[in-house]
Amino acid sequence: MVVGILIILVLAAVAGRLVYKVYLQKKDRAVKLQTLEAANQKSQIERREWVNKSIQILAQAVHKDELTLTEASIRISGLLDSLDVHPDIKTEFSAFYQLREKTSHIPYLEAWQNLSNAEQKKFDLDRLRHEATFNDFVMDAAKRIQGREF
Repeated sequence: MVVGILIILVLAAVAGRLVYKVYLQKKDRAVKLQTLEAANQKSQIERREWVNKSIQILAQAVHKDELTLTEASIRISGLLDSLDVHPDIKTEFSAFYQLREKTSHIPYLEAWQNLSNAEQKKFDLDRLRHEATFNDFVMDAAKRIQGREF
């Protein structure tokens, strides 16, 4: 009987120790998860700030004629999309999206390099025609987006 009680006490002590280890592991996991979530949130905030800063730089560059309206529209609309902005924001700055859509058929990068000079001129004229159509709208959108944060 004494041996039985001794065995029960030893098993209870082992079980208690294992329960305590599980408790410590859960606590450690919770701390690690909280740390990861905080780091992830900080990373998301930093990324959002970087994207917003990029939008501001592009909008300013439009007014300084440092890049084409098409390039600005492609980049700004893409950055807004990456921020998953509300549809009202997309509507407010639809000029960027519209010009991007109108010029989406124009090849770029390597595909552009593979075009003949005549084909490049044709696409350039097409791009310039669309930019002329959307000039006032894109310039206005670029002005209105300055100072905004999404």
